[in-house]
Amino acid sequence: MEQGEVFISEKDGITFIRVKGNASFACAPPLRELAKKLASEPFGGLKIDLEECTWMDSTFMGMLAMLGLNAKKKGVPAEIWNASEQNEKLLCGLGLKKVFAFLNGAFGGAADAPAASNATSDENRARNVLDAHQTLMDIDVSNVPKFEKVVEFVKKDIDRMEQDKKD
Repeated sequence: MEQGEVFISEKDGITFIRVKGNASFACAPPLRELAKKLASEPFGGLKIDLEECTWMDSTFMGMLAMLGLNAKKKGVPAEIWNASEQNEKLLCGLGLKKVFAFLNGAFGGAADAPAASNATSDENRARNVLDAHQTLMDIDVSNVPKFEKVVEFVKKDIDRMEQDKKD
């Protein structure tokens, strides 16, 4: 599978994200950092282009949900552009239609941005997975049975990592 890449830029208060390839937990760290930033700073909107995104896992979709919820809380538009039928079905099936408008057409922004760094520790990667799946469960109660075991497993894994650091 081709490793996904995320390109992030900002112009006139709008955050642009372009996703290329297979979007998985491995390329999600920059989205979590962005979600943390946007939760505490003003921004004018969010536009995400999925035209070149060939596939997404639930962690990546959970990170998108975090971004969409931040936009909803701030009352600014959140848009997903050019999602394939498969990706739109995946996202809508997890309840992301509650926080994103789905559009098609010419997408401007993020074209010149370098790929965001995916570097992170194992513990941060686990926290990304946990946050993503908790967000998916928060966004739509029907996701709870889909992801509660994942959340339980990851919490145990994080506890183990924290204990290993103490020992």
